Amino acid sequence: MDYIEVNFVLNTVTSEQREIIAALLGYIDFESFSDTKTGLNAYIQKPIFNEKLMIETLRNLQIDFKYTIKIIIAKNWNAEWEKSFEPIYIENKCQIRAPFHPKKSEFEHDLIIEPKMSFGTGHHATTTLMIRLMLDINFENYDALDMGCGTGLLAIMASQKKAKKIIAIDIDSWAYENTIENIERNKANNIIAKQGDASLLMNESFDIILANINRNILLSDMPIYVGCLKKDGILALSGFYSQDLPIILEKAQQIGLKYEKHIENDNWIAVKLIHSPN
Repeated sequence: MDYIEVNFVLNTVTSEQREIIAALLGYIDFESFSDTKTGLNAYIQKPIFNEKLMIETLRNLQIDFKYTIKIIIAKNWNAEWEKSFEPIYIENKCQIRAPFHPKKSEFEHDLIIEPKMSFGTGHHATTTLMIRLMLDINFENYDALDMGCGTGLLAIMASQKKAKKIIAIDIDSWAYENTIENIERNKANNIIAKQGDASLLMNESFDIILANINRNILLSDMPIYVGCLKKDGILALSGFYSQDLPIILEKAQQIGLKYEKHIENDNWIAVKLIHSPN
């Protein structure tokens, strides 16, 4: 799938201004952001991009900016990615690398990821936060779901932590195809990849659900996740900012989820919730 890159050039560049713009755009389905010297880039799937809605969302900001729009063709992603991709090392336990990077034997978990247009290489703070949460979760012989799987990275991590059966779902065709390729690359034969949305979860049951998606989709789909999460099961969420944590926790409480912990990096949050219905 093609993406839209919106390059924002700010008259005065500060981290706070970048975060405000990114937070607002996250509410209208922008998926990823990267800082630039003059502001930031924001990325959204081309079919759902609405320039008028973007302008309306940002119109009341007390921030002076200009923007340009560029289409990122899916087939060009690999070449651009390979130019800058570096291995990631998380808590001396997990390495995330491309097939062309050498393996370091001292890491317990070795995840080999080669994306197409799908996000989830581990470089974004939310993906790293989810891996950090997963390192402290027992997956052995449990059934797990990776919702909005991107490259399949979290599902592959669950497989390496000895989950019994894992389903990985993404609505994007590139992500679905890329997940299948990465499953084969990592010999994670207990993962089933599916293309679609939360409607695929009917009649499913999981001990652990992982969802690294934007705030609006999480708020909409959390009741569906709870509907297929076993009692005392774990729901781990990321893809939202620290200022969004209260509304996530309010929704969690309404649907029988108990807060256990959260971790934060660069104003992004990952939270661990436990299904404890009354």
